[in-house]
Amino acid sequence: MGKEVLMPKLGLTMTKGKIVQWKKKEGDRVQEGEDLVIIETEKITTTVKSPVSGILLKIYAKEGEEVPVGQIIAYIGEIGEQPPPSPTKPALATQQQQAQPIRTEEVKVIGEVRASPRARRLAKEKGIDLSKIRGTGPGGMITEDDVIRELENIEKGMKFTATGLRVKEVIPMSVIRQEISRRMVQSLQTMAQVTLSIEINANSLVKMKNEIESKYSMKITYTDILVKVVAKLLRDHPYLNATLEGDQIKIIEEVNIGIAVALDQGLIVPVIRNADTKPITEIAKESHELADKARENKLNPDEVSGGTFTISNLGMYDIDSFTPIINPPQTAILGVGRIRRAPVVVGDNISIGYIMWLSLTFDHRVMDGHTAAKFLKELTEILEDENKLRTFLS
Repeated sequence: MGKEVLMPKLGLTMTKGKIVQWKKKEGDRVQEGEDLVIIETEKITTTVKSPVSGILLKIYAKEGEEVPVGQIIAYIGEIGEQPPPSPTKPALATQQQQAQPIRTEEVKVIGEVRASPRARRLAKEKGIDLSKIRGTGPGGMITEDDVIRELENIEKGMKFTATGLRVKEVIPMSVIRQEISRRMVQSLQTMAQVTLSIEINANSLVKMKNEIESKYSMKITYTDILVKVVAKLLRDHPYLNATLEGDQIKIIEEVNIGIAVALDQGLIVPVIRNADTKPITEIAKESHELADKARENKLNPDEVSGGTFTISNLGMYDIDSFTPIINPPQTAILGVGRIRRAPVVVGDNISIGYIMWLSLTFDHRVMDGHTAAKFLKELTEILEDENKLRTFLS
């Protein structure tokens, strides 16, 4: 007997998913567990595997189509078997159905529109609203050529920005990009965000990275080291590992560090759970695996949820310092800049060493500046002191 493939529910808040790519076409044989379709939700892009072996008899949802959770998207059976009829699709607003923004030249002027008789006659014949045309004649008068250009633009499907500029290309926001946009605006509108920045001596950090890589013969990143140090330090700074619900500040028991990973379609933040209890080698292995899965669209919902603090490293793009935005419902995020060689003052001596900028954004509703500053100061002291850093990484 055949099997219906339904749009899965990959999270508590998921109501619909978008079909990104079918890995098989109608008539192909598929094996149970084989990649069937890539779908995109508000949080992740992931690959759905075939639930059974058989022939892909029917595909109900095309690539680019948004489908409600639980609706049939495909049917797998055997030759001669009759797939069910196409499901009734709810009315989903599409990019083409949405109203076009009004151009600045479409705003009606007070009084009669100034236009030549030939322009008026042609506009009347073609049903063109003269108030939507910008005149190029004397004193802004609309000429016949202006009306002809408007007709050509309509025929070409020409699009304009809200300020009247011609559009070369329209790129619809992906589901992930829309969710990032929504969450970032929500973050800035609902939190009192303040950012503290500090330049640190990164000599010990560079030395420790090389030492760990040599000892364990494995790739270690500066982010891996920061995940471990920050996670342990958060135990002594609970307000940075908390969430605000109503008028209650809830200190979270677990320390789960999110690592921002840049993808072509947007940013995603896989989470290393209980990072304060894991050795640096396990953190490095897990972070690399999560980053690979993110780039291959294979993360599952559990791997991108439950974070209590986030680290965003833009050092690989040669960024020195930036202002990170808190990932709701967390209360803080650490931005990490590049490590570069520069003059370093140690005591009364100047030498060439390594420096790095750290930027901590925190929610001022939950904590005051001195609380966040104390955390950043202690983090700096650990990273700059070889013995303290080695102790935190042990």
